[in-house]
Amino acid sequence: MLAFYAIIVFYTRLPIFRQKNIPDVYFKNIIYYWSMAGWLTASVMAATLYLSSFLLPASIAVVLAIISRLLLTGGLHEDGLADFFDGFGGGISKDRILAIMKDSHVGCYAVLGLICYFLLFYQVLVAFPIHLACLAILVADPFCKGLAAMITTRLNYARTAETSKVKVVYETLNKKYLLQTAFFALLPLLIILGWLSVTYYLIMLLPILLFFVLTAFMKSKIDGYTGDCVGALFLLLELSCYLSLLILIKLI
Repeated sequence: MLAFYAIIVFYTRLPIFRQKNIPDVYFKNIIYYWSMAGWLTASVMAATLYLSSFLLPASIAVVLAIISRLLLTGGLHEDGLADFFDGFGGGISKDRILAIMKDSHVGCYAVLGLICYFLLFYQVLVAFPIHLACLAILVADPFCKGLAAMITTRLNYARTAETSKVKVVYETLNKKYLLQTAFFALLPLLIILGWLSVTYYLIMLLPILLFFVLTAFMKSKIDGYTGDCVGALFLLLELSCYLSLLILIKLI
């Protein structure tokens, strides 16, 4: 239960459990429960999309669904994506990239990156029928958060706890947390795709490929990762998951 409380405190802006005395160890390992948080954010987003579609055009329902997740998470991952674009777009050396990502000012790369991201995110969701968009959200959110959590198996943290924004350095993934992460990430996918053709499992391929490409890119630039990198990685993997599904639908 303490892990669940930590998830609510760290990954959402919900006021509950914030007064709980949660040991630091749960925050150091919280990334491995991230896909469990995906169950919550995906459910809120899918429910908002489905219910609002009864009263409003699909395009507006999609916007409301996106806003619902932003309100729930406080734009935590989008902030990371903005810093990722600014840092890797404007920095050359490792120190400069890390300094830019920690700077609270928003640069040109962040603005352009977020505009492109949200335009593409909106367009891919609108391209689905409402019921399929809801199912895609319930699958992609937890799966891509679990996949992004695997970054600790590929890279070391590029900062120290003292220079980290949230003063937390994730511990390296071990077998126990690997199984937990895989379970929470894959369960919605297995349940929902179990009703569909096995071909739809191919939607995992592009996010997995992109995971290795982006982590290799981070390795070459800053020899590790930061919290901003993790948030950016999730959003880009999720987007690639939706794109994979659109491509599959087009080909089948």
